[in-house]
Amino acid sequence: MHQRIPWRRARIVFLFCAATGMLAAQTLVTLVNFTGINGASPNYGALIQATDGLLYGTTSHGGASGNGTICKLTTHGTLTTIYNFCAQANCTDGESPNAGLVQAANENFYGTTVLGGYADRGTIYQLTLGGTLTTLHSFSGSDGMFPYAGLIQGADGDLYGTTEGGGANGYGTVFKIAPGGVLTTLHSFDGADGGHTYAGLIQTNDGYLYGTTSEGGTNGVGTVFNIAPNGEFTTLHNFTGTDGANPTAALVQAKDGFLYGTTSSGGPGGNPCACYGTVFQMTPAGVLTVLTGFDKAGGTTPYAALIQATDGNLYGTAFGIPAFPPATGIDGTIFKVAPNSPVTVVYNFGYSPYTGDPEAALLQATDGNFYGTTLYGGTDQVDGTVFSLSTGLGPFVKTLPTAGAVGATIRILGTDLTGASSVSFNGVGATFSVVQPSEIVAVVPAGATTGTVQVTTPGGTLLSNPTFFVRQ
Repeated sequence: MHQRIPWRRARIVFLFCAATGMLAAQTLVTLVNFTGINGASPNYGALIQATDGLLYGTTSHGGASGNGTICKLTTHGTLTTIYNFCAQANCTDGESPNAGLVQAANENFYGTTVLGGYADRGTIYQLTLGGTLTTLHSFSGSDGMFPYAGLIQGADGDLYGTTEGGGANGYGTVFKIAPGGVLTTLHSFDGADGGHTYAGLIQTNDGYLYGTTSEGGTNGVGTVFNIAPNGEFTTLHNFTGTDGANPTAALVQAKDGFLYGTTSSGGPGGNPCACYGTVFQMTPAGVLTVLTGFDKAGGTTPYAALIQATDGNLYGTAFGIPAFPPATGIDGTIFKVAPNSPVTVVYNFGYSPYTGDPEAALLQATDGNFYGTTLYGGTDQVDGTVFSLSTGLGPFVKTLPTAGAVGATIRILGTDLTGASSVSFNGVGATFSVVQPSEIVAVVPAGATTGTVQVTTPGGTLLSNPTFFVRQ
């Protein structure tokens, strides 16, 4: 059952080019050092903040059997392992969770494993807040295999995701699965329309799902596509190499309505060559603009998705190659880019102590701080870390989900919501109840429109990020 995970990318190190220079030094705090026993190698699995206020994530290796874990931790760094994969005979419960979790409206978590299951081609699982895991689906190959990416919950309540391989043509799939476990393949890639996707999906305000493929398309170096929940598929952009190549990350829709993403290689060239990955902007119709290219004189390959923080800027991580023993230098970065602006380095990972190689996207928790993971580094230099980074941004609230119709019940997550006196949706007051200090339940009121959710607490007024979209 211990099949080697397909190695999907060449580990070539370059440093990150910051077109506008580097910000004043930011303080990064290492919260957790993975040691193998408590998990190892938190790959693409970005952390999430759950309704209980804790952070949840996965490691692709380590734990009791060495085949990966699910863990939760406080923002101060107290980590608890809540599930060890391969707890069942022959790893039928899954092995090597490369992706993070999503918390659905029913408060259960859902995720994927790259390997394991009855055919050793990966699984989809459900995990309760109490730590009970149920395998919902084992991939067989014909319905896809090797789901590197995580899941999202669509507006219809179903979960959507991708597989790197398998399907009708062997190039991977887009699928949906009901929370009860019935899987439907929506699209099988054929190479010409893309293939081998490591990225998850997003659902935008137009109701379509958008994603990227790392290979295939007209030029063989990847695509951007959208797909309707009924399976209607459109290739929106074929990467050429000079506008980027081999995207491995999901997209994000910013408040300006544009989509933003990264490619792990390619770029506009020049001297020096800015051809080691890009940050790009794209309209929902597929018109793509490269915002910046990564240059071997100053940065690395960005594997992870961007996030839009409360200051309106987009933040991301750029990967660096490990060197053993550690040496002086930069081994990955945290960067920010304003829409339609160049990139600025926020933090350089280095070797003193060795905490490099961030591969997953960042999380901005409702306390305003950023949280993330590194694939390598830590006290043993090889198993990875969890870190926090404060840039001075204040607390806010976020909704679960981020869209809903009038009358829908919405969960509002925050850091200290006790004593909240009002909740409004873009200025329209809503009925609500405080469930716990980290959670409010509210009903989208009649007359609400797309905009900011506002919560008034004894400590001040908190605004939502991202914008809440009212569906008609």
